[in-house]
Amino acid sequence: MITAFIKFAILATFGESIGLRIKEGVYNRKGFGLLPRAVVWGFLGITIKLAFVIFASGTPVFLEYIGLKDAGKILSGNLNGHKVLVAFSVSFAMNLIYAPVMMTFHKITDIHIINKGGKLSSLGKKIHFAEIFKSINWDVQWHFVFKKTIPFFWIPAHTVTFLLPPDFRVLFAALLGIALGLILAVASLKK
Repeated sequence: MITAFIKFAILATFGESIGLRIKEGVYNRKGFGLLPRAVVWGFLGITIKLAFVIFASGTPVFLEYIGLKDAGKILSGNLNGHKVLVAFSVSFAMNLIYAPVMMTFHKITDIHIINKGGKLSSLGKKIHFAEIFKSINWDVQWHFVFKKTIPFFWIPAHTVTFLLPPDFRVLFAALLGIALGLILAVASLKK
C-alpha cells in the first residue's frame, strides 16, 4: 500500500504536469498545486490498489458462480483466451463500478485544490463536495471521461494490467497515470 501511494504520487502527478504542459506550455504554475495533487494521487493509489485486490479476487468468484470453471486460478496461469476473458471481466467490473466514483472524487479534489490556491494547506481545509459537484462540467465528465475513456481506453488498458503478474499491476497502472494526464488535457481543451 505504501508503494502504491508512492508510485501514484510520483507518476500520476507527473502525468498531470505533462497535461498542464500540453494545455498551457508549462509543467507547473502558481495555483496548480503540484504537491497537494501528489498527496491526493497517493491516496487514490491506495484506493486503486484496494480496488485491484477486490476486483481481481471477486470477479473470478462471480465468473465461477455463472459457470466459468476455475476462473479464480486462470489469472495466475499462462496467456490464453480464458485468461484474457477473466482479465477483461475484472477490468470491466472495476471500471464500471469503481472508476466513475474515483474519477469524480479526483475531479472534486482538483477543483478544491485550485480553489484554495494550490497550497498544501488546501488538503486540511473542508471540501464543499455538493458545491463542487454542481460546478463540474458534466458534459465533459459524462460524454468524454466516462463514455469515451472508460470503454475505449481504461477497460482495454486494465485488461492488459490484469494479464500482468500481481506485483507489476500497480506500477503499470501508475504509468497509465501519465496517460491520464494526457487524457485530462484533451478533455479540458474540449471545453
